[in-house]
Amino acid sequence: MSDNRPVALVTGAGSGIGRATALALLKAGYAVVLAGRREASLDETVVAAGELAAHALAVVTDVRSPESVEALFNATRERHGRLDVLFNNAGTGAPPVPLEEVSFAHWQATVETNLTGAFLCTQQAFRIMKSQQPMGGRIINNGSISAHAPRPNSAPYTSTKHAMTGLTKSTSLDGRRYNIACGQIDIGNAATEMAAPMQRGVPQANGEMAVEAVMDVEHVAQAVVQMASLPLESNIQFMTIMATKMPFIGRG
Repeated sequence: MSDNRPVALVTGAGSGIGRATALALLKAGYAVVLAGRREASLDETVVAAGELAAHALAVVTDVRSPESVEALFNATRERHGRLDVLFNNAGTGAPPVPLEEVSFAHWQATVETNLTGAFLCTQQAFRIMKSQQPMGGRIINNGSISAHAPRPNSAPYTSTKHAMTGLTKSTSLDGRRYNIACGQIDIGNAATEMAAPMQRGVPQANGEMAVEAVMDVEHVAQAVVQMASLPLESNIQFMTIMATKMPFIGRG
């Protein structure tokens, strides 16, 4: 059981934003279920939790698989008896190639991880949250700056992140009757391994290469904790957190 701690589940918890957020939630007093494909990476997150590791449960999960996702949520229910917060964070991108050169395999893998994975986890979260006492919970979706504007050569990733906004809105609407709140955090240039190329130079819309500003991933983690910690009568529907000087607002 969670020793009266609220229970959060974080997908993609083995690295980057997922790891930082899982650790921040543990520090904020949550029991946290860590989901990810790589057992070694999840174990590293647990070790990084230090004394709080006793409140962490690592479950190797492939969010693309309905059976794997069902097993994840069954493990959460068996360990804690409830679920208060789901952070749909797991994501991947396709190689940055021209749209007409994107392989079907890369398109399919991006859609299955970013969109189908979030849907499958949301579906399982609903089943727990609507049946527990007190009823309800919160789902936070990791959108992206790409949910607003694409980067060059990013059709698969951008498409899934726009779709994530649709999933967020539908989840918010369909969750009302069960006291389930849903919001989306759109993140721009958090300093993780995925954003490392930003500091070397990445393609811009005008065809030039430019180094972009990044921000500490801990700021993102704290923003998710803020969203998670609201009482269910209140919801941050959409939050954008980004490196202040990244080329997004205006014309770069």
